[in-house]
Amino acid sequence: MTTLHDPTIRSFASDNYSGVHPEVLAALAAANDGHQIAYGEDLYTERLQHVLARHFGDDAQAFPVFNGTGANVTGLQSMLPRWGAVVAASTAHINVDEGGAPEKVAGIKILNVPTDDGKLTPELVDREAWGWGDEHRAQPLVVSITQSTELGTLYTPDEIRALADHAHARGMRLHLDGARLSNAAAALDLPIRAFTLDAGVDVVSAGGTKNGALAAEAIVVLDPAASAGLPFLRKLNMQLSSKMRFVSAQLIALYEDDLYLRNARHANAMAARLRSAVEAGLADGSIAGVRFSQPTQANGVFAILPDGVADRLRESFRFYDWDASKNEVRWMCSFDTTESDVDAFVAELSRLTRG
Repeated sequence: MTTLHDPTIRSFASDNYSGVHPEVLAALAAANDGHQIAYGEDLYTERLQHVLARHFGDDAQAFPVFNGTGANVTGLQSMLPRWGAVVAASTAHINVDEGGAPEKVAGIKILNVPTDDGKLTPELVDREAWGWGDEHRAQPLVVSITQSTELGTLYTPDEIRALADHAHARGMRLHLDGARLSNAAAALDLPIRAFTLDAGVDVVSAGGTKNGALAAEAIVVLDPAASAGLPFLRKLNMQLSSKMRFVSAQLIALYEDDLYLRNARHANAMAARLRSAVEAGLADGSIAGVRFSQPTQANGVFAILPDGVADRLRESFRFYDWDASKNEVRWMCSFDTTESDVDAFVAELSRLTRG
């Protein structure tokens, strides 16, 4: 097939824009010959259980799915009765970026709490964690957090443990949206279990797609008592892959050795390079009028630009507005972002802001 796009064009819009890592493509090719039993009874899905158990604990159960929305919706649905609700940050992906799927597909009420940095605290949870036994109120039974958050910030293991203890003491469970779980592990320089299983998380949506895979995520149940009916719900929600070996093979390629960390460390390093270069430009006067709106802790940079600069910069590099009313933008780096990509982006930003 003829390549339809220009592979030299780079973007800072999303880590979903990147391609598939060559090692993941090789894993797909290796899994491709011959026949394997369908619907998850294949050798690759069996192997994946052992691979992910090394990261999430011996009792972890992994359910491969196609995408992050499917992982979040199906995982949360398995944690809740029909009358259950989820407490989440107002910026949470499940609240603003999943097209109402938690509500429409799973029938889940999202009780959202405004935060400045995308992170919940026990005190913030308590703004919506009330009304148990009141039939007029959706019952808050799960707290959902994102690691790293939609604002590029990180929870420490102690912060997650505090949330888990707080939720469990109130009869609630803790769910973690880990679309960028690998970036968090790389930034914290900790094993994944340090801020999931060991911190009291009950169910995780483990990401792959944003870190070099192709339509490969997993719901990982850490406490079997926190989830019920996942095999049925995965099928009901159209997340059961008939040729599951190809989903599992990708996740094996990412998580069996250190590819997930290598990719995430590189993406994080490119975001740090981008921020440092802009900071240096502000210090020496080669860049003007740019402010940062969040700390850069993973692979996202959040900034506020002078009027009109964002649209002109987008003529060369695609990226998204975060809050257009404040000229706030988001720049994301990926496993395949290069130093020259960053340098060219900063050079164009410098040219536009100096003018």
